[in-house]
Amino acid sequence: MTAVPETLPENRYGRSADQRADRKLKIIGSVLGVVLLGVVGWIGYDYVTGQGISAEVIKRQVVSDQRVDIHLEVRKDTDAKGYCTLRAQHQDGSDVARRDFRFDERTDRIDRVLSLRTTARATSVELLGCTTDGGASR
Repeated sequence: MTAVPETLPENRYGRSADQRADRKLKIIGSVLGVVLLGVVGWIGYDYVTGQGISAEVIKRQVVSDQRVDIHLEVRKDTDAKGYCTLRAQHQDGSDVARRDFRFDERTDRIDRVLSLRTTARATSVELLGCTTDGGASR
């Protein structure tokens, strides 16, 4: 007696179900990859073009237990108006001051020394962010 093979001969009856599933998965993966790249590109473009105001704390000086002077540099579009929020903290991490500073000048770069009144001695100063009147934030 001869043994009868239990499988069909390869490539005799067209593609197998596994080959069709592999092709569908490759197509779906390619489409999802292109969509993901598009979303990441759009978010990056929106982030770069949406920057209305950006700022940086150049230096800070604790003047007393009730005051901190902060040198803030702001870069913005010439016509942009908005504000930056600063926070001072005590050594234990509690907030001792928080204030918004408004910038309406028609220039693209502003250097300003700001005074922040504190409720206790500040050990750190942090720029929380800047926002334009139109809503673009950093």
